[in-house]
Parts: sequence; structure tokens; C-alpha cells
Amino acid sequence: MAELAFYVTTAFSVLVALFYFRDLGDIPQLFITTKRKNVDRFIRHEYRFLALGLGAWLLSAVAHLGFEAGASWVFWVGTILTLGLIAFTWIYVHLGLRNQKDKALFYSIEDAKEFVSPTTQVIVLENNGVARAHPQSQIMRPHLAGTKEGLDGENVVLTFCAIANLGLGYTPEVEGQNIDLEVLAQHGNNLVLRDNNTGEPLQQIYGFRAKDQDVSTDGPACPLRPSLTMRTWPTFRMTFRGFQKAYPEGQVFLNKPPSNPFLFLLDMAMELAFTATIQKHHTEAKPVMQNLERPIDPRLPTKSYVWGVNIGDDACCWTDDFVVENGGVINTDVDGQALVLSWDPIFESLNVWINDTGKPVNQIDFWGKAPDADLQRSPDVKPGMFWHVWAEFFPHTDINRVD
Repeated sequence: MAELAFYVTTAFSVLVALFYFRDLGDIPQLFITTKRKNVDRFIRHEYRFLALGLGAWLLSAVAHLGFEAGASWVFWVGTILTLGLIAFTWIYVHLGLRNQKDKALFYSIEDAKEFVSPTTQVIVLENNGVARAHPQSQIMRPHLAGTKEGLDGENVVLTFCAIANLGLGYTPEVEGQNIDLEVLAQHGNNLVLRDNNTGEPLQQIYGFRAKDQDVSTDGPACPLRPSLTMRTWPTFRMTFRGFQKAYPEGQVFLNKPPSNPFLFLLDMAMELAFTATIQKHHTEAKPVMQNLERPIDPRLPTKSYVWGVNIGDDACCWTDDFVVENGGVINTDVDGQALVLSWDPIFESLNVWINDTGKPVNQIDFWGKAPDADLQRSPDVKPGMFWHVWAEFFPHTDINRVD
């Protein structure tokens, strides 16, 4: 009985560790395709699985060390695999990817110039003239940045997925309930978070929890009711030098090294790994993570940057060069919502505005000022993300639609 118990518990503990590493460890997805249902299962039941795996290893240790059951090499190989893979994955996910959703530090433009080059792309959130820039190189690994004080009093967190090249601002609340966001994985080349209050996975590009998805529809993914989606804030891209011109009093997120020596070394290793992977992802046509569920749509080059808008059952995206080639201003609509896309060469920024004037707009500045109206930024924009990721989640999309 001791022999049987030893081999069964050893095998079980190793399998749990391998599945944990496969589904949440990121590294295997560089080489193999991981199914979304497996990722979601481990996100929902992470600590239950870990308790079972470690409990099985403990039983194998008792059987081997207490009753001399099993071969010694099997025990030690099983121990190294179980404890090593579990420790690596847990540290990678919960310490290496630790976020800053309520403790991010923002600095003045002058302070940020030491760490951010003029042409660096920044993702901007703005509320009542209070603006925050999030340089891609700084927000790449913490993924989430916000403060307890909020953005001019509003609870808003910038989420960033380096694999999708997508930054979105969300208020982490639904129907009066707080959403406790934590980065757990990525799938479809897009960030998958967890609401720690419910244990539910949440796809960054959708903004609602998996349990709140309406599975009765055959159309685009949508929540059971609109109020189950986190409030989306308009986010837009520009260069750091453009941000300096537009918001001279603006603040800049910096992810400075921690004082803790263990976290310092861990962050250094994570930065090296992330930088190498993301650099390859930006410069090669093939995605580095092999977890797309659809064939790549050939209508645009894989790594084209697109500004996507999805409203209701409708979706469309535009490339920045198309907007520039067509005079810098485009009038269009998505699901009946009139929109204006405009490129501003001074601030080096492509923006999407809600057009409620009832007529085409042919001239508009960076601030949304048109000859006869002041327009508001659309909160439905996914700015500057990779085409292959947009098409993965919105395969029915149009491209470069105009009226």
C-alpha cells in the first residue's frame, strides 16, 4: 500500500505542477498552444489545485521517508519538478507580474525625461485636464497602474498588455461591486486578469468577467447586460514629446526599481526576459505566443497598428497611415454612432471623437474643437493595438470604413 500510495501521489503532484506551469507560466506558450478553458480553470481554482498538488507531494514524502516506499531517484526527481515548477510559476505570476493598480507613482515631466525618450509612445488618460502618461517601456510589466486617490477623484486604472500593444483605462467596478484586478495570464495574445473577489477570469479587451458573458448569442462576445462591463475611459496614444506640448503640467508613470534586494533582482530578470520577447514580437510577423484560436486574418500585415472601435454587434478598425493619407480627418460610424478620426501632426496623436453634431466634421484639433462644436473622445477605442489581436477577438471587423 505504501508503494502504491507513493507512486500515485508522486505522479499526481508532478502533473499538477506541470499543468500549473503550462497554463499560467507563460513560457510554455512560446512553444505550444494552451487551451483557453485550461487557463480559465487554473485561474478560478489556482489555490485549490496547489493545495492538492502540494498535499500529494507531502503524502509521497511520508511514504518514502517514513515507510521507505518507492525509489529514491523517483522521489527526488518528483520533488524537484513539483516544488520547482510550482515555486517558479507562483513567483513569476504573483511577484514578477505584481501590479500597481492602487500604488503607482507618477512624476513630473522633468523627472521623467531621464527615463523616457522624446519619441517613446505613451498611453494617456485624462480627466478634467488632469493628464497621466504611461510610457510603454514603463507600464510593460506591472500591467496595471493607478492610485488610491484616483485620476482627479475618479477611480480609474490603466491596464496594458504588451503582447497586444493595448492600453485601456477602466473603473474596476460593476453594479456597485469592486473588481479586485490581478494579472494572471494571457491568451489570444491579450491579457487575462482575475477578479480576486470572485475568482473569475477577465479578458482585458472585453472588460467583463467570464461568468458575466452572454453565452446564448452566436455573435460577438458581450455581457449579459451592459452594466456588467467595467466603465471604459478614453485612452489615446501620442509621443512623449507630444505629451509635453499638450500637458506641460502632466504626470508620467515610472516603474522605478524596488529597494527590496530580492525584488530588485527578480525585476531585473523579468525586465530582461520581457524586453527580449516583446522586441521580437514587434519586429517579426509571427506572434511570439502560440495561443491564438483563429487563423491570422491576412487582410492587413500581422503587426499593423490599428485603432479599433466595437459598439454593439459592429466593429471596425483604422490604420494611422490610412487616416493621414485621407487628409487627416475621416467621418464614419460604428453601429449608428457617428465618429470622427483625426490625426494631429503637432502632438503626433490619432484620436477618435463622438460626432453628435448631426453633420460631417472636416476640421478638428487635438482638443476636440471643431468649427461649430466641442466633441468628446470616444471611450470605445482600442488605440494602436496589433491587427492580429484585434482580428482574433473581432473577426467580423471592417477595415478603414468611411462614410
